[in-house]
Formats: sequence, C-alpha cells, structure tokens
Amino acid sequence: MSRIGRKPIPIPQGVELTIDGGHITVKGPKGTLDSTVHPLITVTQKDGEVVVTRPNDGKQARSLHGLSRTLVANMVTGVSEGFKKELEIHGIGYRAAKQGTDLVMNLGYSHQVIMPERDGVTVEVPEPTKIVVNGIDKQKVGQFAAEVREKRPPEPYKGKGIRYAGEFVARKEGKAGKAGG
Repeated sequence: MSRIGRKPIPIPQGVELTIDGGHITVKGPKGTLDSTVHPLITVTQKDGEVVVTRPNDGKQARSLHGLSRTLVANMVTGVSEGFKKELEIHGIGYRAAKQGTDLVMNLGYSHQVIMPERDGVTVEVPEPTKIVVNGIDKQKVGQFAAEVREKRPPEPYKGKGIRYAGEFVARKEGKAGKAGG
C-alpha cells in the first residue's frame, strides 16, 4: 500500500475543507483552492484530519492514491502557509526589477525581458539579483518560476544565468583546459 497515501492530512486551525463527492474546496487565511479527485479515490474528513483511501490494489488505484493525497495536502498547505520559490541571477549586468505588476529583467540580451504576474502568483524582487515567486497554488508557483528560469538558464562555463536558490550548476573547463595535442 502507498506509504504516502495512507498518511492522514492534519487540518490546521483556520482552514475549512469541504468535500462534495469528488470535488474538494479548501478555504484558509491566504485564499481558496478547489480541485477534483479521480473517481477511484475516496476522500473523507474526520477528527480534524483528511484521509485518502482507494478501493482496491489495482495498478491505476495504487498510482492515484499517493498522488491524490499529495495534491490535497498541497492545497491545505497553500491556503494556510503558501508556497515560495527563490531564484538567483548570476552574471555581470544581469539584474531584475519590479515595475508595477511586471517583472523586468536585463539578462544580456539587446532588449529587456518583461514577464507580467499571473493570477495566484506574486513576484518580489528584494535585491536586483534575487527573485521570489509566491502563491497559494504550488503548481502555478513552480510553473512561473520555471518560466522565469527558462529566459536565461545557467550555462556551464561561467555559471551565468538564472538559477533556483541553492541549485548546483555543474561547471566545465573551457577549451584552454584541454591537454596538449
């Protein structure tokens, strides 16, 4: 049986969870999220916890069990605490700034890269080389952060580009490092 799927999800104070068949709505201090669970999976609420169960040990039911539990847990965490992704910009002259609701980045191109905020996602620029993406939906936060990183991924020779905070970039030697020939 799925180890993750078996684990009950505690509901924190101030979070309200409504289950209507396969439709789940979670309301909390940061906002509201709703989702639909696959018909094979059963979600029940008791004693301040949410329990996700499956009807049998079929391959599809097993694969959906842990996934469904994690999606519901992410909704509960999102409306109570929220999610954030931090990005770092490395490179001379590379920087970011916030103009209204737009993220404006200078990344060594002949033009500025402008990315507007999406609904459910907010962007902060505490320093010119740091970008923080916040939101209550984990998928939207991760997707927006990935799209920002995609504008200039870190390159392996000098390490210039946008990377996640704490991300390791494998470095390569240039052609000068090649042994004689």
